[in-house]
Amino acid sequence: MPIQTRTLHIPTAAGRADAFAAFPDTGGRHPGVLMYPDGFGIRPVLRELAAELAGHGYYVLVPNVFHRHGPTPVIDLPAYIGGEERSAVLDRLMPLIREHTAERTLRDADAFLRFLTTRPEVAPGPVAVTGYCFGGLLAVRTAAAHPDQVAALAAFHAPVGADGPDALAGITARAHFGHAASDLTPEALRELNKALDAAGVDHTSEIYPGTVHGFTMSDTDAFDPAGLKLHWDRLLPLLGRLRESS
Repeated sequence: MPIQTRTLHIPTAAGRADAFAAFPDTGGRHPGVLMYPDGFGIRPVLRELAAELAGHGYYVLVPNVFHRHGPTPVIDLPAYIGGEERSAVLDRLMPLIREHTAERTLRDADAFLRFLTTRPEVAPGPVAVTGYCFGGLLAVRTAAAHPDQVAALAAFHAPVGADGPDALAGITARAHFGHAASDLTPEALRELNKALDAAGVDHTSEIYPGTVHGFTMSDTDAFDPAGLKLHWDRLLPLLGRLRESS
């Protein structure tokens, strides 16, 4: 399916946030997906993920969550993020991540969803939210705060339960969480799934075998092709329900 891509600017309470959008070049309106990037931000691999998802019939919006610190790229990134360079990049990013509080997330989420749902290419009705790594936590926060708008939620190698079990209670979206084997033990997975069950979240939540944190990102030394394929195998059926309701 041919797609269009655009760089856009989203008005927020803290100024304009740049964003990347990908959507089918076929006319008509398509289900909306808000895709939060990992901590490394918008870069070629995120544009590729968004474009691939758009090719399945979705309007995909990828915002710069660190827009308060400048436009993309917020910091210089090597073409391949691994080894000592990865550590150096993380050292620069961690202050930005720590500053991105739940309150800040939700102020931005209001703006991102308002922008997404008013695009002329986006179909009316509920949307999906997905995210990677730190962006997966932002996706969880967004879904919990907007149960009337978010019908599908996915997060990959993400600290899904980082805000505590009470923070999961607002989620009404159908959810999938794909965890890296390096991030969660089977016991920790059982505890997380108990918390999701107690919160009434309709979910699947599993450890992807043999993966390490960041396994979906082909420009890092964490990349795992089998893990990325499993991510698509789980994500596309989840979002397919959104297409059926649009």
